Parts: sequence; C-alpha cells; structure tokens
Amino acid sequence: MRTPLGDFLRARRQIVSPGQVGLPSGAHRRTPGLRREEVAFLAKVSTDYYTKLEQGIERRPSDQVLDALARVLRLDGDATGHLRALAHPPQSRSEAADPDHDVNPQVLRLMDQWHDVAAAVVNHRTDVLACNALWDAITGDFGRTGNLLRILFLDPRARERWVEWDTEAGAMVAHLRASLGANHDDPSLNALVAELSEASEDFRRMWGRHDVRLKRRDPVLLRHHLVGDLTLWHESFPIDSAPGQRLWTAQAEPGSPTEVALGVLRTLAHAKAG
Repeated sequence: MRTPLGDFLRARRQIVSPGQVGLPSGAHRRTPGLRREEVAFLAKVSTDYYTKLEQGIERRPSDQVLDALARVLRLDGDATGHLRALAHPPQSRSEAADPDHDVNPQVLRLMDQWHDVAAAVVNHRTDVLACNALWDAITGDFGRTGNLLRILFLDPRARERWVEWDTEAGAMVAHLRASLGANHDDPSLNALVAELSEASEDFRRMWGRHDVRLKRRDPVLLRHHLVGDLTLWHESFPIDSAPGQRLWTAQAEPGSPTEVALGVLRTLAHAKAG
C-alpha cells in the first residue's frame, strides 16, 4: 500500500547519489540514487524495516529514525519538517484548507499604502486573491488574478515572463508540496495537482521529485514588455486572521535599475488610473 511517507522516502532516495554519502558508485548500477539496503545501512536500521516504511506497512517511525533518514537523504530543514509531518500527521485537517477566499479589508488598505512594494494576498493553492497597484503594474492580466501555478505551467507566455523559468517553477512546486504537507485529504489541492499533472510533463517531473521548500532567499527575475528585466526580492508573511493566506511582497534593491523601472511603471499606472 503506497503512502505519502513511502512515496517521499522513495523519491528522495532516488536523487541522492552514492558518492554524496561516501559510497562507491559502481559501473553497473540499475537503481537511480541509493538502494534501499544502502539507506538502511547508513541510517542504522534493518533493510526489512526500511522497506516496510517505503511500502506503507510501517507508518510510525521514531524521531531517532527520522533524524537518521533525514541525514542520509540529505534533507534540509524544510524537507525534514515535511518528513516529520508525513510520519506523524496531525489528527485534524490543517486550517490551511479553509476555503474562505475573503481578504481582510485592513490587509487591502495596508497593501494600497505600499507604493514602492508590490504585494498580493495568495492562498495555500497559490490563487491570487487580491493585489495592490504596483503588483498589477508588474503583472497586468498575466498575474493579477488566477492561480500562479496554472500560469507558470499552462500559460505559453510564462517562459517569456520568468527569465529563469525552471528555477521559479521548481520553487513554486516545492512550495505547493510544503503546503500540501500531511493534508492529503485536501480536495482543492489534490484537484490542482491532478490537473497540472495531466496537462504538464514539466509539472509531473518536478512534482515527482518531492522537493519541499517553505522559504526562499533568491530574487525573482521577470521580463516586462515595457521596462525590460526586473530583479525583485521576494518575502511572504502569514496572515493570522486568515489561516492559509499569505501576504506576498516584492521590491527592488535601492538604487538599482529595477527601482527605476518600477518608478516608471508606477507613474504609468497612476496616469492610467487618473
């Protein structure tokens, strides 16, 4: 019986090379990544026990075993947290699955006061629920509303707008995986994954890696048809009054060409509104 925990362990095992954990690669390996017995040996558990974890027969590994597996599979903090959530899922569904799409009017007013910061409210499925004028000026009808993952993988313009499309798409898929977490009964998330898996080979490939990423520190690189390339530093914050919603922000480095470009877009947006 396949389980989310077993699928995650299998996927992560297959992308760790023997050399990364100090094992000889060998010339005739048929298994991508590590073999089950190699993971078990390095984690100091029996091969039978580890096999049962992947097969879904054993579902409650101890914290000590999880720590060992995280070390062997070279998981970072986000992926280790995801592993723990899969092994010890919450008893009740996460509040992140709340279907409420209403945005607090105070959050809208806050965003409208930010003239130098592009901002949008995004839910756990990456649906854009609201945005301010600068976000609108940067994205236009491309990212003002709708679902960011659908735009990335299904809109033919996406590869033109995101300068480093592969990097951005991978980060967004890893974010969705983190949002799903142990809540595999969330129908809206599962429907989105099924839709994108059917429509996009790239999504299927990235989703199959089981990458998990909650935080990012690299800039987003966008290409705007009027002002050229933009380098935007991104940060997001949970909205406590609406579990599952996050406030996404993007801004330019002070004194950078992007700051000048955003000033041009802001002026054009004000002229259009006037």
